[in-house]
Amino acid sequence: MAPERIFITGASSGIGAALARRYAARGAALGLVGRRRDALQALCDGLPGQGHRIYALDVRDRAALHAAARDFLAGGPVDRVVASAGISAGTLTDAPGDHAVFEAILDTNVLAMVATFEPFVAPMRARGRGTLVGIGSVAGVRGLPGAGAYSASKAAVRAYCESLRVELRGSGVRVVTLAPGFIATPMTARNPYSMPFLMPVERFAEQAVRAIDAGVSYRVIPWPMAWVARLLRLVPDALYDRVAARRKRKPRLGERP
Repeated sequence: MAPERIFITGASSGIGAALARRYAARGAALGLVGRRRDALQALCDGLPGQGHRIYALDVRDRAALHAAARDFLAGGPVDRVVASAGISAGTLTDAPGDHAVFEAILDTNVLAMVATFEPFVAPMRARGRGTLVGIGSVAGVRGLPGAGAYSASKAAVRAYCESLRVELRGSGVRVVTLAPGFIATPMTARNPYSMPFLMPVERFAEQAVRAIDAGVSYRVIPWPMAWVARLLRLVPDALYDRVAARRKRKPRLGERP
């Protein structure tokens, strides 16, 4: 059998890089997208297998992203697409300059996911199989103070992926939404608050790959955080507001943790 062919954004570090290592270890050929060419090359050089390609670009550049997708598709059918690219920063609606940060987070976490999937939907439909994976977050379950952009983006990811899943029902193309809790990555390293159930990124990747293989529609990882997410949805607004308002907030760009 031909090796799996998997296209992963956000592969420079964190979750994307961990998933790349996990898939390469089982023989997949990878298309790796990230902003930092040196980090992508270092990752690629350390991966087993052959046929890996790197694409150094900003996922907000839709034309460049689509060109990378076309190049990878030219090498053969693509089995999985993992939209893992994401950024986070503290934001305040009334803070000077934060509107640009809102735009960057929403463009990277939501619109770039749409742009990532776009070139692969028609080929997957034609084959009658394939999997599109969107990386969301538990932060999208309830709005977090000082993280309006990030929470909004991850809530949008869940709704968008759900819409896409229903649109593709019966086509053979699966849509999987993964919602990480606290995962030990550069993104969480600057969080100035406690992070319950903090999970090593390699353990997350192992469980994520199992969930993707199973074709689940939605999965929170790690599982204890899934119960936290369910409980958060049930908490009355008045109680949630009172508790969340006392929570420490993620630093804004330029702020010290």
